[in-house]
Amino acid sequence: MRLHVNPATTGWLWVKAGVRTFWRQPLAMSGLFFMFMVVVSLLSMLPMVGTAVAIALVPAATLGLMAATREADQGRFPMPSVLVTAFRGGPARRQAMLVLGGLYAVSLLLVITVSSLFMGDIPAPVPDGTEVSAEAMSAAMNRPGVWIAMLLYLPVMMAFWHAPPLVFWHGVKPAKSLFFSLVACWGNKGALLVFTLGWVCVFIVVGVALGALGSLLGGPQAMQVVLYPIVLFMASMFHTSLWFTFRDSFRFDDVLPDAEAPTADEQT
Repeated sequence: MRLHVNPATTGWLWVKAGVRTFWRQPLAMSGLFFMFMVVVSLLSMLPMVGTAVAIALVPAATLGLMAATREADQGRFPMPSVLVTAFRGGPARRQAMLVLGGLYAVSLLLVITVSSLFMGDIPAPVPDGTEVSAEAMSAAMNRPGVWIAMLLYLPVMMAFWHAPPLVFWHGVKPAKSLFFSLVACWGNKGALLVFTLGWVCVFIVVGVALGALGSLLGGPQAMQVVLYPIVLFMASMFHTSLWFTFRDSFRFDDVLPDAEAPTADEQT
C-alpha cells in the first residue's frame, strides 16, 4: 500500500465525480442514505446505549455507501443489501469493523464530553413557530464549546475518513487504518481543502436557488415542502463523493473484489 498525493485541483474532480455518479442512480443513492438515517434515528431512541450504538455504525454505513458508489460508478444498480457490506466479509473483517465502530463512538463521545465543559449555560429552547434570529444563531455558533468541538473533531474525522475501506477491503488493522488515514488526509490536505470548499459552494448555490424557488412558490410554507427532499439529495450526493477521495489517495498491490474504476484524473 502506497500513499498517493494528489494536486489540489483533484479536490474539485472529486466533487464532480460524486455529483456525476449520484445522478446515475439518484433514487438508489438517496434511498440508501435515507435508510441509514432511519436506522440511526430508531437506534438513538433506545435507552442508555442507543446513541452510542448509532454512532458506532457510522464507519460501517460509510463503507456501505462507498460500496454503493462503486456499483453506481461501474454502471450497476446498488441494491439495499450493499448498505450492510461491512457485516458480510467474514468473522475477521466483521470484528475489525465493529472494533473500528467502537473506536469511533468512543472518540466522538470524548469530543462531545470535553467540548461540553466549555459550553456554558444552555440557551432556552425556541418555542414552536418562532423564527430564529440571525443574532441568536451567531451567538450560539460563537460559543467556545462549539469551536473546541470542531477543533477536536478535525483529527478524529481525518483518522476515520479512509479507515473503513482500509479495514474491510484491504485487511488493515483498525489502529493502523486510523494512522494511515490521518497521514493520507494530511498528505492530500490541499485536495481535501478544495473538495470541502467545492461542496460549500455547491450547498450555497443550492441554498440560493431554494430561496428563489420559495419566493416564487409562496414563501416559507412552500419551502418546507421541498426542503427535506433537497437536503436528503444533497447529503446523499456528498457521501457519494467520499469513495473517490479514498480511491485516489492510495495505490494498492492487492485488488478490490471488483475491478477498480479509473481515477478522477483519468476520467477528465
